[in-house]
Amino acid sequence: MPYNKDITLSSIYKEPGPKLDHENPFESMMERFRFAADILHLDEGMFQYLSNPAKQVIVSVPVMMDNGEIKVFEGYRVLHNDVLGPTKGGIRYAPDVHIDEVKALAAWMTWKCAVVNVPYGGAKGGIRCNPREMSPRELEQLTRRYTANLLDVLGPEKDIPAPDMNTNEQVMAWIMDTYSMHARSTQTAVVTGKPIILGGSKGRKEATGRGVVTVTLAGLNKLGIKANKATVAVQGFGNVGSISAKLMHEQGSKVIAISDISGAYYNENGIDIPAAMAYSQANKFSLEGFTGAEKITNEALLELECDVLIPAAKEDQISKKNADRIKAKIIAEGANGPITASADKILDDKGIMVIPDILANAGGVTVSYFEWVQDRQGYFWTEERVNRRLIRMMREAFENTFAVSEKHSVTLRQAAYIYAIDKVATTLRLRGIYA
Repeated sequence: MPYNKDITLSSIYKEPGPKLDHENPFESMMERFRFAADILHLDEGMFQYLSNPAKQVIVSVPVMMDNGEIKVFEGYRVLHNDVLGPTKGGIRYAPDVHIDEVKALAAWMTWKCAVVNVPYGGAKGGIRCNPREMSPRELEQLTRRYTANLLDVLGPEKDIPAPDMNTNEQVMAWIMDTYSMHARSTQTAVVTGKPIILGGSKGRKEATGRGVVTVTLAGLNKLGIKANKATVAVQGFGNVGSISAKLMHEQGSKVIAISDISGAYYNENGIDIPAAMAYSQANKFSLEGFTGAEKITNEALLELECDVLIPAAKEDQISKKNADRIKAKIIAEGANGPITASADKILDDKGIMVIPDILANAGGVTVSYFEWVQDRQGYFWTEERVNRRLIRMMREAFENTFAVSEKHSVTLRQAAYIYAIDKVATTLRLRGIYA
C-alpha cells in the first residue's frame, strides 16, 4: 500500500504547538521527504516508521535560582531513528523551543547522518528557557538536572548530544561530568563538542565551514569553474560563515560580500577576509563600521551576481518572493533551511546548483563522529588528519549525491533525501521489525 501523500508534519505530531506551514523549514523538510518517498516507492508502513520518532521524552527541570526561588523549566529529548547506530544531535536552549521543533530537527539529523555515511541516527534536545537571563551557576544547575533526568536515554552507545543554539563546549563539559558521576567512571564519549582538554577533537570549530567549502569546490568542479576564478557572497559571519569565507579566500576565490546582523558589506574587487575576521573579533563580533567594503542590505547580498552564494545565517532567506532574482551559479546551504521548499523549483528552473543543507553543513556532525571515535579509542588525531578525513568523507558524500541526481534526473537536494532515506529504509528491511 503506497503512503498517504496528504500526511503533514502537524498530522503526524498531534501535540499542540506552533502552526507549521510550507514556508517553515521543517515543513519544507517533510515536503522533500514525501518527494523522495514517492521516488523510492515507500509503502505506507515504511513511510510511517521513518516519519515518527522512536522515542520522545519531556522532563521537568527544577532549578534553584540565584534569588532563592525555584523555577521549573521544560526539557525535551527526541530520538528519531537508531537503525544505523546510536542517535546524535544537538541540545538548544531557547525560550521558543517546542517539542514539534525538536522532533523535526531530530528527523533532519537522521537524514544528515545518512547522507554523509556517519553510523548514527538522528536526535535533538532542548530546554525552554532564556539563557541570556540566567547566570552561569543557574545554567550549570539547569544542565546538570536535565542530564540527570535523561540518564536512561543518554550514553556513548545510545544517544550522544552536542552543542546547538545557545549551548557550547562548557555545557557539554557539564553534561559529560554529570553523566560520568552517575556512571562512576569518566565517560568522555557521551557528548561531542567538548573542550579539547576533556576529549574534544581538533578541527571541530572549523568543521562545518570546511565541509561547506569542500562540497562547494566539488560543485564548482562539476560546472568547470576554477576556485581561483570564482566570486563568492557569504550571508552570515558567525562560525560557519566566517570560516567558509576564510577558506574560500584561501582557495583564491574573490569574496565580494559578507554580512552579519549589522548589515551586508560589498566590495566588487574582493574583501580582505582575514582583516574582516580580525575586525569582527575586536569589535565584539560585529562588522558594524567595517571600512573594507561598502554597506548594502542583506537582501541585496543574496541577489548579487556571483558564482557561489553561501547562506550561513538563518532559515527562510530565499523563498518564492526573491528566488527569481538570485543570480548565483551555486548555492551551498551553510545554514539549516535557508531556502524554502516553495523556492526549489524556481531555482532549479534557473539552472542554479543548490547543495542542500543536509549535505553542505554536515561537516560538523562528521567531525563529531571523529571525536566520538577518538574518545572510544583513547587516541587522538592531529588536526591535519581530522581535516583530511573530513574532506574525504564530504567529497564522497557529494559524489554519491551527484550520482543519484543524475540517475533519477533530480536536483541535488532531492537526491540527498533519496540517498539518505533509501539507506535507512534498506537497513531497516535487512534488520527487520522486532516483535
